[in-house]
Amino acid sequence: MAISVLRFDLRAPARFGAKHAELYEAALELASFADERGFDSISLSEHHGVDDGFLPAPLLVAAAMASRTRRISFGISALLAPLYDPVKLAEDLAVLDLISRGRVSTTLGMGYRREEYAMFGRAFEDRGKLLDEWLEVLLRAWRGERFEWQGRTVQVTPAPGTKPHPPIFVGGQSKRGALRAARFGLGFQPASNDRAMEQLYLAECKQRGITPQLRPPGTGEMIWVSRDPDRTWAQIGEHLLYEARVYSAWQPPTQQSSTVHSRATSVDELRREGLFKVLTPAQCLERAAAQGPYAAFVLYPLCGGTPPALAWESVRLYADEVLAKL
Repeated sequence: MAISVLRFDLRAPARFGAKHAELYEAALELASFADERGFDSISLSEHHGVDDGFLPAPLLVAAAMASRTRRISFGISALLAPLYDPVKLAEDLAVLDLISRGRVSTTLGMGYRREEYAMFGRAFEDRGKLLDEWLEVLLRAWRGERFEWQGRTVQVTPAPGTKPHPPIFVGGQSKRGALRAARFGLGFQPASNDRAMEQLYLAECKQRGITPQLRPPGTGEMIWVSRDPDRTWAQIGEHLLYEARVYSAWQPPTQQSSTVHSRATSVDELRREGLFKVLTPAQCLERAAAQGPYAAFVLYPLCGGTPPALAWESVRLYADEVLAKL
C-alpha cells in the first residue's frame, strides 16, 4: 500500500497564478475529496511576508480542513514556533487537537528567513534560544498546571485530547536540532536526508531512555498525474518552475539544506532534473511496484498558483486509476 499525500502552500504569483480565494476554496474541497477517496495525509507549510501570499496561517487551514474530513491526517511542516506567543500557541494547538481528534501533527521549526523575524519583532540570532524556551512553555502548559512565566500567570484550558500532548516533532538540519528533539522527548524531522543527524537523534534518545519518533523528510519529489505529460508540462510548467526558483533563492546551498531544492532555470531543465514529476497512471503503478509498500506519492496540485481545474484533473486521475488499484 503506497502512502498518498496532498501538499499545499497556497502561494500564487500575481502575474499568472490563480486568485487566492479560488485556491483556498479548492484546497478545502480537495481535502474533503482526499478524505473520502483514501489519501493518507495532507501537508501544510508556513511562511510570512511573501509577495505571492504563501500560506501564513496553517493552523487555521488545518482546522478548516479537519472540520470537513473524518479520517485523513494532517502534518504542518514546519510551524515557525518562535514567531508565535507560546501561550497562545499552546491554546491553539490544544483546540486544533480537539477539533481534529488528534489527526494533526506539527513540526516546530525555527525557519531560515531573516525577513520573517523582523516582521514579528523577533531577533533572528535568538531563534534557537526562543525555540527552547517555547518548547518548555508548551509542554508545561499542556500538563494543565497553573504556572508563572515572564511575569504572567498561565493556565491553558481546555486540555488537548491527545495525551500527554498533541503530536509534536522538532524540525532542524543541525546537531542542535537532533539533540533538542531528544532532550524534550519529542519526535525529530530533519530537513534533509542526513544519516548522521538521524543516528545522533536515535543515540541520544537511547541514552535518555526515550522512545524515538523519527520522521524522515522524504525525497522532496512532487508529483502530478496526467494521461499526457507533455501537455501537462506545457500547461503548468511555469507554475512549477516559479515554485522551484523561489525555494532555491531562499535556500543557498552553503546556508540551508533541504530535500526540496532545485537548480533548474528553465522548464526543460526542471523536467529533466526530476524533482517535479508528471507521471501517467501506468507510471505511478510501476513506481509503486518498484518501491514497495512504503512508496510515497506527494501530490502538489495547486503548486505555484496552478489553476484549480488542472489540479483537480491530476488528483481525480490519481484517485481513480492509481490509488483505487493499490
